Amino acid sequence: MTATYIHIPFCEHICFYCDFNKVFLEGQPVDEYVEMLLREMQLTMAQTPDEKIETIYVGGGTPTTLNEKQLDRLLTGMKEILPFQMGNEFTFEANPGDLSVDKLKVLHDHGVNRLSMGVQSFNDDLLKKIGRIHKVKDVYQSIANARQVGFENISIDLIYRLPGQTEADFNNSLVKALELELPHYSTYSLILENKTIFYNLMRQGKLPLPTEDEEANMYQMAIDLMAEKGRKQYEISNYALPGYESQHNLIYWKNEKYYGFGAGAHGYLGGHRYQNNGPIQQYLEPLRKNRLPILRTQQLSIEEKIEEEMFLGLRKLEGVSIQHFFDKFQVSVFEVYQEVIDSLVADGLLEVTLDKIRLTEKGKFLGNEVFQAFLLSSPK
Repeated sequence: MTATYIHIPFCEHICFYCDFNKVFLEGQPVDEYVEMLLREMQLTMAQTPDEKIETIYVGGGTPTTLNEKQLDRLLTGMKEILPFQMGNEFTFEANPGDLSVDKLKVLHDHGVNRLSMGVQSFNDDLLKKIGRIHKVKDVYQSIANARQVGFENISIDLIYRLPGQTEADFNNSLVKALELELPHYSTYSLILENKTIFYNLMRQGKLPLPTEDEEANMYQMAIDLMAEKGRKQYEISNYALPGYESQHNLIYWKNEKYYGFGAGAHGYLGGHRYQNNGPIQQYLEPLRKNRLPILRTQQLSIEEKIEEEMFLGLRKLEGVSIQHFFDKFQVSVFEVYQEVIDSLVADGLLEVTLDKIRLTEKGKFLGNEVFQAFLLSSPK
């Protein structure tokens, strides 16, 4: 299977925890960016004419900072260029407050059928403290607008371990989120990324974060409440009603191919990973000359492919298929990782069934330690 990720780097505001490739919208060459993005798609698809695209995901940045005319131009061009079957999963990221009925109609009319909204919290004070510019009322209005236009497949993100956040507060956000009766939810623990405002505050000792025990309690709370409401945990951070799992993200976790279009985007095709130029002008310049804006490419070794198969695949709660691993690499997973698997099973972090190697309940809370153990260069 092949997926496509499209990056829109523009934001009206930069959140304090975000390290994605993004720029302030004001003063940026947005119209030219849309045109060059379509040119990148044309140039790339000319090199891989036989590929068929199963899923599309437009992320950012904030894709819904584009106005209706820009969205229409982008989506019209994509339909002309990309070999994508309408009706397949087609996701747009959005911020609450950006989703007017008119903008949603443009998306819906062009075949977008899934929305992923960065809600993060149902506490206005906390939203302000983390640099979000929407309020809780915007969440309800945006979802009402989306449903009015005809969107059913809507997902929202929540973040826990936020500065000053209590377990009771996160529980309240979970309850309010689930009251919306959406088919998909994601919950992420705050990661302090380098060069973010929060990272700098942490270095100065000015970021009051919940304890590790509180963080673990919040994660367990998410698992339990989601299960109570029929949203099955199918990946470490993701929960869905049956049939509403993110098909796009599953392609990543299954270590399959994907195109990456846009400034700073990453792709994985033909056994090599590539990354585009990140700064806007450095992305646009080669495309003005009909050249692809690729910054670097990396041909993966068999060891690297095997590592990625394990640490991506183990994010899925169903785990890694022993048979699929053998079919893909012509070697048994136990031949490569017997000692690692035995050690993690003994520690209660992994379990081995007839055809699957997967995280235990305990393993879900220590996922990064498990994934690290499958790096072939690391000590066994």
